[in-house]
Amino acid sequence: MISYTRRVPRYRTMFSSLIHYPRYSVYWSKADPVPSFISQDWKGHEERHKEALRKLAVTDTSFQMPKEVYEDPDVTGKNRYKYFERPFLPFYQQMPFNIVFASTRAEPYTFPPPSTKYLPIPSKYTVGTQTDYRDAEVQTDPYSPEYIVCQDSIPELLTLATLTWGRGLPAGQAEVEMIERAREKRAWEATLPPLSDTSQFEKRRRMMNAMERKEWAFREQEIEKLQEIRLEVLKELLKKRDENQNEVNMACLNAKWSKLQEVKEAKLAQIHRTHVSAIRKLLGKGKNTEGKLERRNIIKDYSDYASQVYGPLSRLGRFTDNNSEDFVVKNHYLNTYEGLVELESCLPEFVTQPRIRPPKPKVTTTKDGFLKRAARMDHELAEVHKALLEKKNKGLEAKKPMRFLQRKPIPQPRLPTPTLELSSNEEEDIEMAVIYLQKLLRGRVVQNMMFEGKEKRLELIQELRTSHALQEEDRLVKKAEKQVTLALQRQRNLHEHKVSLVENHLAGLEGWVLADMFDFLSKELVRLQEERRVHALAMLAERQRRMREAEESGRRQVEERRLQEEDQIFKEVIKVHQSTVTSYLEDIILNTEENTAEEQARAEIEKMAEEINDIAYEMESRRTQLQSEEIVAELVYSFLIPELQKDFVKEKVRNAQQKHILAAHQVIHRHTEDMLEKHSVEQQQASDTELLEGETENEQNS
Repeated sequence: MISYTRRVPRYRTMFSSLIHYPRYSVYWSKADPVPSFISQDWKGHEERHKEALRKLAVTDTSFQMPKEVYEDPDVTGKNRYKYFERPFLPFYQQMPFNIVFASTRAEPYTFPPPSTKYLPIPSKYTVGTQTDYRDAEVQTDPYSPEYIVCQDSIPELLTLATLTWGRGLPAGQAEVEMIERAREKRAWEATLPPLSDTSQFEKRRRMMNAMERKEWAFREQEIEKLQEIRLEVLKELLKKRDENQNEVNMACLNAKWSKLQEVKEAKLAQIHRTHVSAIRKLLGKGKNTEGKLERRNIIKDYSDYASQVYGPLSRLGRFTDNNSEDFVVKNHYLNTYEGLVELESCLPEFVTQPRIRPPKPKVTTTKDGFLKRAARMDHELAEVHKALLEKKNKGLEAKKPMRFLQRKPIPQPRLPTPTLELSSNEEEDIEMAVIYLQKLLRGRVVQNMMFEGKEKRLELIQELRTSHALQEEDRLVKKAEKQVTLALQRQRNLHEHKVSLVENHLAGLEGWVLADMFDFLSKELVRLQEERRVHALAMLAERQRRMREAEESGRRQVEERRLQEEDQIFKEVIKVHQSTVTSYLEDIILNTEENTAEEQARAEIEKMAEEINDIAYEMESRRTQLQSEEIVAELVYSFLIPELQKDFVKEKVRNAQQKHILAAHQVIHRHTEDMLEKHSVEQQQASDTELLEGETENEQNS
């Protein structure tokens, strides 16, 4: 609902809160804040209807979309807002999301056209590829073609396979020297005697030791070169650090200077405003020098277009945009929930689904990893603020109530009133004499105090006498003394001025000398610091070089020890091989001998078995009953008699060893039994003593 009322403030009672003195008056405004050529009706339903018709035309081919008829296609006029790039929508303002957004609208499905029998063959194809490399890595490594190595041949070019583009290629001086050294080493390896020739083993060892010493010397030269390069890099880094520090200092100075300039400009502006205000007040007072009150001339104010009526000043409380709220568009779709829901259906997707970008973290460190000065200053200010708050809160703490009761002191009783006892006349005379003596002493004390006060304030008394003298002669004497004193003061001032000039000149000379001396000392201090720093760097480099030499010597010793171990291992392996061959040949010979002997024995045994079988068969055919019994008896005797004889021999040996076993047992266990008896006796004695001590303690306690 558009409001046609206007609130016109009353300047005399602008800040009043009383009912009978209102701050403003309400007037009816005939002017419409919205222009007449702009329609105030919302066309949301019509647009949704057109969109539904367009969707129906897409899904149903038989449906014909009605043609749109534009009432006023002219750019100017009431349709002008349609031709802007972005129409003014009042609901683009930031407002809390306390409404329910509608679901996103799905696009209508479009059916593909029916496929033909033969698809047309395109003349060109566009193929997309996906690689594992970025554009910057496409042609960094040159093309290396495939190659085939012939059998029993090692091309020299394959020894450079470790070099790649950017790491050794294209070859420089260092790579060429490395290739020459590799060639020399291959030529030297070709001149080495073979390992199979044991007669030239010492010569091969000497050649390898000489080559190893040569390689170690070359390695030491390379290490020295690397150390020199690192020293140069360290110097460059130190120089660069100093330059960066100078740049940071200059930046800090420039920032400080700019801040001071801003403060200066702000102070100058404030002084200028104060000056203008003071001039304005002076002009106002100059117009009315007598201080008379002048009434307002309304005719003059309305006849002068430069007066406060037509051009009020904002510093006097008059603002030209008081009634700006009358031009705010008020609509049903913005003030009600239903209108907001209807407006929401027409909003684009990026409004209902806002894109929130996370804030970037504040960078508090420089590129080199140091903490920025502003961040360090913020941290220090935060600590100071925290300390001030703690101190403030600590000072405002309320007094805690007493935890324990305090003892209330009891007042002492009043002393009794003294009573005067009657005395004799002699005692009264003595007492009066004592009182008189006390008076004399007190008067003398007062006299001494007055004399001491006069001596202390003698100068003040004289000053009072000089300023309050009443006699003419005294005045003349004081005037003469004053003139003499002034003359002496002038002479003293002249003397002090001359002395100050001389002292200033001497101080300037001393300052010049001291400045030169301090300048020289500061430069010497800087030079000594730089010299010590360079010396420290040189010492560190020397220490690092010695450590590396020690490491290299350790590696050399380890390598020599490894070579010795390998030589010893080689000798042991050769010995093992020779012993293995010898044992292998011996095993072969022994196996062949055993096989031949076994074959011959088997043949002889078979031959003898055949003969014995023939003899046995013949004896079986001729044997009688008595001969069979004799054979059985011999067999029984041959089985039983040896076994009995064996048991007899065992028993005889056991009886012979029994006496030796008994003697050894006595020798071994004789001392152990004595020790056990002594131990048992000692334990019994200890238990008896403990019992006696316990009984004595009990008797003493009882």
